[in-house]
Amino acid sequence: MGFKVGQKVIYPNHGIGTIEQIEQKQIGATSLPFYTLRLASTNSVVLVPVANASEVGLRSPISSGECEMLVRHLADDFRGAASDWKDRFKEFTEKMRTGDIFEVADVLKNLTYLSHLKSLSFREQRMLERARYLVISELAAVCRQPECSVEPRVEEALARACARHDRPPARARVAAGAVAGH
Repeated sequence: MGFKVGQKVIYPNHGIGTIEQIEQKQIGATSLPFYTLRLASTNSVVLVPVANASEVGLRSPISSGECEMLVRHLADDFRGAASDWKDRFKEFTEKMRTGDIFEVADVLKNLTYLSHLKSLSFREQRMLERARYLVISELAAVCRQPECSVEPRVEEALARACARHDRPPARARVAAGAVAGH
């Protein structure tokens, strides 16, 4: 899968960037093609070897049709994370590195939920902010809306996910009601 100059791409853990050029670089005796990518968040330039682009996780942004899927995914209940922060941080770091925005959304939901229960460690707080930025910036770019209008939709979806996560499953509510009715 090749990218073209001017194309928007997602660089894992950094978000949206634009391919500024594809250039040959001399590495030892070999000349290899590299994508020169300008990251929107920091305006910095990253060189990604064309041959390693998929291995690095460089990808096209989600489609406009996937925008609504992502917002719905953000509102869905989720599997709780490991209780040990080291295990949780390792799991979340791996999800963030995939570059898959739906995996990043899972991290965002979990950390948002945890942040309502207790204060997050410095590293988890930074990861929460990074996940929020990645989700909001990709939605804004793909849906062609300013981040300030995407943010409330994301926050509303996260609030629904947290409420769903707090609620026991329907079977448990029915069973509890039956016990209470005796």
